[in-house]
Amino acid sequence: MRFTLPSPRRSRHPLVRALSLLIGVALVGVLLVFGLVVAGVLLVGGGLWLALRQWTRKSNASAGAPRAAADARQPEVLEGEFVVLHQTHHHVAR
Repeated sequence: MRFTLPSPRRSRHPLVRALSLLIGVALVGVLLVFGLVVAGVLLVGGGLWLALRQWTRKSNASAGAPRAAADARQPEVLEGEFVVLHQTHHHVAR
């Protein structure tokens, strides 16, 4: 089964052709403006979100004497026991 679209019939009347061209250009312009508005909203919203996040971090850090005490208790070196395994036979994947 083969699906084919009917070939579009182009009007021969110059006024209809000009009108369809103007409608197409207007549609592309509307889509372009809509895309720019969405991009602007995302950019402004992201900037406000980052600014709010930075502001809340700084206000928490200035009142964070308990956090400084908690950070002082965190070890800087992880301790543990390690065992070195020596591999004597190399396995080749076939």
